[in-house]
Amino acid sequence: MGAKMTKEQKEAFEKWKEHCREVQTLTAASMAIAKETPVERDRRIKRLLSNYDEFCEYYFPHFLILQDKTTGEIIKTIHNAPFHSQAALKIKNTPNLKAVFKWPRFHAKSTHIGVFIPLWLIFQPKRLINFMVVVGKSEDSATRLLGDLQAELEYNQKLIADFGEQKNLGSWLEGEFKTKGGAKFLAIGRGQSPRGLRDREARPDYINIDDLDDDDLCKNERRVKEATEWVKEALFGALDAGRGRFIMVGNLISKKSVLANIADSKGVHVSEIKAVDRDGNPTWADKWTKEEAQAYKDFVGYRAWEKEMMHNPINDGSIFRHEWIRFKRMPKLEKYEMLVCYTDPSFKSTTANDYKACRLWGKIGTELHLIDCYVRQDTVSGMVRWLYDLYERTRDRVAISFFMEANFMQDIILDEFAAEGNIRGYQLPILPDTRKKPEKVQRIEAVSPLWERGFVFYNEALKESPDMEVGIEQTLALERGSRVHDDAPDADEGAIWYLQRSTRQEVFKPVAIPRRSPKNMW
Repeated sequence: MGAKMTKEQKEAFEKWKEHCREVQTLTAASMAIAKETPVERDRRIKRLLSNYDEFCEYYFPHFLILQDKTTGEIIKTIHNAPFHSQAALKIKNTPNLKAVFKWPRFHAKSTHIGVFIPLWLIFQPKRLINFMVVVGKSEDSATRLLGDLQAELEYNQKLIADFGEQKNLGSWLEGEFKTKGGAKFLAIGRGQSPRGLRDREARPDYINIDDLDDDDLCKNERRVKEATEWVKEALFGALDAGRGRFIMVGNLISKKSVLANIADSKGVHVSEIKAVDRDGNPTWADKWTKEEAQAYKDFVGYRAWEKEMMHNPINDGSIFRHEWIRFKRMPKLEKYEMLVCYTDPSFKSTTANDYKACRLWGKIGTELHLIDCYVRQDTVSGMVRWLYDLYERTRDRVAISFFMEANFMQDIILDEFAAEGNIRGYQLPILPDTRKKPEKVQRIEAVSPLWERGFVFYNEALKESPDMEVGIEQTLALERGSRVHDDAPDADEGAIWYLQRSTRQEVFKPVAIPRRSPKNMW
């Protein structure tokens, strides 16, 4: 092992040896395999190497079985999901690949991308991996991933029976080992220098970056930027002029993360898998049931579920809480006492970089309902078209009051409304919000008790729509001093102010009282 091991390394090594014993026991060759003729054996190996699912189920039963923890009895075998097989074929068939696999927790991303697929490629008739680099958020996390690979190569009896002894030089604990067949494996941590990585003349041809992000890193935009640059420059530069498979896996814990930055880069293949579909059915149905997924979601809560299982990280602000977000089925528009659509077009710009928000709110009794919404990084003309479409869908049934902040109702904004109106043959009846308003966050904070006290409801039919999701994210992320987008909650405040003003006017109608003359006062 080289240098003397620390206490932590000794403990890790003991756990690894126990794991290796389990691998050795669970992969012992069956009697049927022992009776194979050489021709039958060659035919079976050829079939397994051409079929990824069969390869996994034959060589790695210890990964794919559910056992009773008390009796050790096998409950069921878990089969690969379609996205596992699709990833394997994409990686195998694309020698020069830049890819991000955004998969949820518990969906075997490290197992497939870091163990099964590399071994499938190594044992192909023409070996497809010669030098693999495993990258983790720390060197320790990377070496642990390397340990899983080495355990299979040196103790998996089925692999040894079909492809020969693999044990040669090095140890995962030292962050580097090599097989008898000549394949090399190396582990490095985030930020370490990978420059000059080579094995004689060979450079890495398979780089697997596994769960590089963490919560602390994502809180610091400068550190995220530096880590992204390290991945794109130093790490990607370790390949031979970009030749090879360059893969990143993880779940999207923040929209300002290294994973998000790499996924948004040009020429990168992105596989995004969510834990459940729109109806709550698991994407990996063999892994767990719909009821199990729902029970997990109920326990961990909305925020953790969205972040870890659905690639929708929502960072808490200090004003709203996610438990205040309530959905319900909306009544017909004719049932509402008043309807207001308030628009916050953000900056006076025709570009699609800034968010624009249009929010249709209705008042019914003491409740306030968000009925429809538009929250997009779009052009002003795109926003204007949405407002005109809303008006045309509803004008024969109800009257909607359209408002926009007065400061925006000039220049380009009004020109866009006029241009669209000329096409449609009428002008949208939109009014300026001329209030002398307090500071934005103060205004939004003032209406937040309506959410807390349960008076605010969102349209259940739009729960999965991107416009609704983005609006909720902006609302929950709002806090003083924050630089997050706040167009949706700002528009909400405007609409609610007008709805509440209408209520106040109804409740506090002035009553004329005849003035008494002084002589009648006593």
